[in-house]
This record gives sequence, C-alpha cells and structure tokens, in this order.
Amino acid sequence: MSHIRKKAAAGLKVGDSFTISRTFSEEDSLAFGEISRDHNPVHYDDRFADAKDLQGKICHGLLVGGMITEVGGQIGWLASGMNFRFRRPVYFGDTITCVFTLSELDDRNRAKAEAVLSNQHGEIVIEAWLTGVLPLPAEQEILASLLDQRS
Repeated sequence: MSHIRKKAAAGLKVGDSFTISRTFSEEDSLAFGEISRDHNPVHYDDRFADAKDLQGKICHGLLVGGMITEVGGQIGWLASGMNFRFRRPVYFGDTITCVFTLSELDDRNRAKAEAVLSNQHGEIVIEAWLTGVLPLPAEQEILASLLDQRS
C-alpha cells in the first residue's frame, strides 16, 4: 500500500501503473451483498448458477471491480466517472490481479486511467475506464505527511 501512496506523493505521470492482487471468498461476497442489497441468486444459490451455465456461484461484479478503489484511494484519486466491461465471472477462491494505468493527464490534474483485472489463469475478467482528478501539490504534501505518520 505505501509504495502506491509514495508514488502519488512524489507526483504521478502518464504511464504510471500499479498492480494489486486479491483472492475473493464467499464471505466477501456475502458481506458485499448485505451492504449493496444485491441478492441476485447467482451469488447465493448453486442451482441458479447452474441454470445460468456457470461453474458455481459467482462474486458480485462490483465487488471485484471495486479493486480499482484500493489504488484510487491510495493515490488520492477523486473519481468523476467509471465504466466497466464485465467479461468473465469470478468464482469464490479466484485470485484477481488488477493493473491500473494512468493514460491521460492534463495541466489541471484531470486524469484518465484504464484498469485490467485478470484471474489466476490470465483471463481478463473486467476492463475499466476511469476519469477523475489527481492530487495537486498541496494534496501531495498531505499524502506525504500521512506516510510519515505511519512510520
């Protein structure tokens, strides 16, 4: 986590990329379902998942897509837009790797980024396109001070 924040405190540029991984459990999905109130049976019932021709119950797509917020939160990204393409289901126990890359940045720190999330088999499960605002110098100083507080 701190290496992402350190880079943000130092200043970000087009092409900067961050990679994180996470393994999703059924408990993660159950908790997300309670918070989001998404009780689609594809997340809870094997019979329903089987009827959908899935290999089992699947994680909530936005739970998995939410990996981008781990990176965004560390860099102080103020999101203005998110667009997801859900390409494959994520099953309980899958390990997902998210590669978040800054693709555009203007002189007012308005930015665009792309994220590609892949499973342990190298299959892309989600693609995301993001817009937002990156920290300005005063905010970068605060990020740096937050790092100092953790030391």
